[in-house]
Amino acid sequence: MAIGSSLSRVFPLGSRVNDLGRLEIGGCDTIELAREFGTPAYVVAEDDLRSRARAYLQAAAETGQEDFGVVFASKAFPCTAVLSLFAEEGLWCDVASEGELHLALAAGFAPERIVVHGNAKSLAELAMALRAGVGLIVIDNFDEIDRLRDLLAGEPRGAEPQQVLLRITPDVKGETHEKISTGQADSKFGFSMIDVPEAVRRVAEVHGLALRGFHAHIGSQLLDLDPFRREVAEFGKLAARIPGLDVWDLGGGLGVRYVAGRESPPEIEEYVATLVDAVRGSGSPRRLLIEPGRSLTANGCVTLYTVESVKRNVSTWVAVDGGMSDNLRPMLYGARYEAHVADRLGGSVSCVLAGKHCESGDVIVAEAHLDDPRAGDVIVTPATGAYCYAMGNNYNGVLRAPVVFCKDGDARLVVRRDSLEDLTARDVR
Repeated sequence: MAIGSSLSRVFPLGSRVNDLGRLEIGGCDTIELAREFGTPAYVVAEDDLRSRARAYLQAAAETGQEDFGVVFASKAFPCTAVLSLFAEEGLWCDVASEGELHLALAAGFAPERIVVHGNAKSLAELAMALRAGVGLIVIDNFDEIDRLRDLLAGEPRGAEPQQVLLRITPDVKGETHEKISTGQADSKFGFSMIDVPEAVRRVAEVHGLALRGFHAHIGSQLLDLDPFRREVAEFGKLAARIPGLDVWDLGGGLGVRYVAGRESPPEIEEYVATLVDAVRGSGSPRRLLIEPGRSLTANGCVTLYTVESVKRNVSTWVAVDGGMSDNLRPMLYGARYEAHVADRLGGSVSCVLAGKHCESGDVIVAEAHLDDPRAGDVIVTPATGAYCYAMGNNYNGVLRAPVVFCKDGDARLVVRRDSLEDLTARDVR
C-alpha cells in the first residue's frame, strides 16, 4: 500500500511538518488541536483509516477468492466513529462482549456481517447475539455449546439456524510477546485439536445451530508470514478429516510499525496474497474471513500530551499530563513507542517520557529523544490507534481522553473527554 507521507510510516497517511515547523495530522496543526481539544487526546487521520480498509478490500479482490470477508477486530479501537467508518467502507466487524456488539450495531453494521467471539461468553451475551441475528458465533468451548442449546430450546426461532464456527488452537506460535500469543496448544482460547471431532458431534446435536467451519487466531503483532502459512496448513488437515465445512476464519495478527526503523511488517497486499496462496494449497473453502485490527488502526492515530515538568537526576524525566490511563500497553507488555515535540520533531536529548500516575512503572517511552523538552511543550506519540483507547481507564481519577477525527484540515470531536461528573454518574446514593 502506498502511503503518501513526508514523514516516516509510523505516522498517519498525509502527515507533514508545516511551514511553522509544526506537525500536521489530517491537515490539522497539532499545536492548535491541543489548544482546542486539550490534552491528552487521541487524534485520528480519517483518510488513513479509509485507505487501509480499501487496501485490504482491494488486496482481497485481486486474489480472486470469490467470498472473502475483511472483518475489523473492534477491540483494537472500539469507538463508534471508527466502527461507522469501517461499516461505510464495506468491512465486517468482530466483537467479544455485549458492549462491543452494542457498539457495532449502533455504528451501522448489518447483523449478518458481525462475528461474535469470546472465551467466556455469558448467557446474556449469547442471548443478545441470537436475538440480533449475527452472522456467526464462534464457539470456544463445550460449556458454550450447552448454553446455546438451552437458549435455543427456550426461545422460538425462524427457519434459519444460527451459523457457528469452532475456535481451534492449532498449536502454531508466532514470534511475539507471550501476552498477545494465542495459537499455542496451552491457551485459554478454543478447542484443542484432539477435541474438535467431539465438538463437531455435539454441535450437530443442537437443533437450531449450523456448523459452518473453523476459526483460529495465532497471535498479534506478527512480523513474519510463516506462522500464518502453518496455521492454514492445520486448517487443511482439519478439512481433510471433517469434510463439508466451508468457512475458514483465519483471525488477524499482522504487525505494524511503532518505532521508525525498528519493525518491518509485511505489506497488506503481501499478507493477503500469502494467506490465499496457502489456502489454495491446503483446501478450498467457499468463504474465507480474516480479522485485521491493529493493522487497520494503529498508524492512523497519534496521542497528544502537554509537558508538565522536566527534571534531571540520573536521567532526564519529561512528565506529561497522561500516561497509563490513555496508553497502558508499555506497562502491560513492554510495548515500545517513539515521541516528538510537536513543533520540533526529532531531537537528541535522551530522556524518559513519563506519565502523571502514581506508579514508578508509568513510563510511556523509556528511551525517548526530544528536542530540548520544556514545560508547556506539546508531545506527540505516533501509532497509538490500536488498543490505547480500548484500554483507557480512570486510574487516579484521571478523565479519559477524547477522540478527534481530522480530514482535509477540519477537526471534529467524535468522543468527548470524561467530565468529573462522569466519575460519579453510576454511584448509587
